[in-house]
Amino acid sequence: MDPEAAKKADQFEKWLCKRGVSVVRKESLPPGRSVPDKHASHAPGDLRCIFVLGGDGTFLSAVRWIGDQSIPVLGIKFGEVGFLAEITEDNLSAAAEAILGNDFNTSPRMRLLVEVRRKDGESAWETVLNDVVINKGTLARLARIETYVDNHYLTAYRADGLIVSTPTGSTAYSLAAGGPVIHPAVPGIIMTPICPFTLTNRPLMIPDSACVEIRLGEKSSGLMLTFDGQACLEIDHRDTIIIRKGAHPVHMITMPDQHYFDVLKAKLRWGGGRV
Repeated sequence: MDPEAAKKADQFEKWLCKRGVSVVRKESLPPGRSVPDKHASHAPGDLRCIFVLGGDGTFLSAVRWIGDQSIPVLGIKFGEVGFLAEITEDNLSAAAEAILGNDFNTSPRMRLLVEVRRKDGESAWETVLNDVVINKGTLARLARIETYVDNHYLTAYRADGLIVSTPTGSTAYSLAAGGPVIHPAVPGIIMTPICPFTLTNRPLMIPDSACVEIRLGEKSSGLMLTFDGQACLEIDHRDTIIIRKGAHPVHMITMPDQHYFDVLKAKLRWGGGRV
């Protein structure tokens, strides 16, 4: 955990306890855990809300901890970029006062439900807020990624990988791979190839009602499936990946003086804004 975030968490916990608020504290787990995760746990269902002190990785870890529950969550920026953070640490006390007084709103953020049908007949399930990514290893050849949308064949990407993301995740890995920026309220799923061999393979946005099915070519090897950059699963041509809109969105707390486009301009340094 970031030392500054840990120090602020100590101070914030004392601040809450003085106001008679019971606190459950949990440090984020390091990314790279395997699926299924035997050590996975979920947030207590009676939590009023969750404050996340850290960067986007910490926020994504907290969302995995929440699971399918509708517990509101607020991000407090400590990382470098912080697209998922709503406020900075300077505004934490004021935001907490508003939340304790029920003076806040939430914005639902779509998640993706990912099913991996395994060669042995078993299935693995994960949900993601940002993205699910097929990545090749450092020594692997180009992957052949056969993609279907609503049971209709789309294309076979020959690429280093493929990113399937939510609108929230459009400003994460997908953006770095040349994908579009999509407002979180726009219903859709973005498919962005990573370094495609065919230059006409461009990012594609499909309706959020669509179901994406992915199969790998027989010569595709050394591939990993990663979920929000937090957990991973080794895959090969015997696996089938099914991706669709999840039934349980993340309820992100919003502050009245924060606007998405102001955050976007600042983070991407449009019009002279600075991070």
